[in-house]
Amino acid sequence: MTTIAYKDGVIAYDSQITTGNTITYDDYEKCHEVKGVKFVMSGKTLDFEDLQSAWFGASVTRNLEAAAIVFDSERLWYIGADTDSGFWKCPVDCKGTYAIGSGADHALTAMDMGATAGEAVEMALKRDTGTGGQVRLLVILNTGEKTTT
Repeated sequence: MTTIAYKDGVIAYDSQITTGNTITYDDYEKCHEVKGVKFVMSGKTLDFEDLQSAWFGASVTRNLEAAAIVFDSERLWYIGADTDSGFWKCPVDCKGTYAIGSGADHALTAMDMGATAGEAVEMALKRDTGTGGQVRLLVILNTGEKTTT
């Protein structure tokens, strides 16, 4: 799957894509910008575009196995969609920490112990088989953490 972590104005995420037990990409860009909105995607790549379209009002006609952390220049959101609930979005408190994906527990624990968002995803890389590749950072609020790729 992936690990996406947020702390102190920085969203960190990995770059690995898998198909079953096979790593198909270790350098995939999971941050997509559509109409000025930044989506950091998790889940099945097949569903990424449909989830992004749902953000802009498209109907959800099937269960999507994708979720995202979204920054719309005003707020940070956690989003997903399924046929029971339709499209949903939950606000993320920018003063706290947040993580989604298969390595979220590892990332949250690391941030609780003082790690930055980037360091938290690095920790997930060590322990979560669904997380891998490069750790990328998206700075959404200027708090001093340097942007690296």
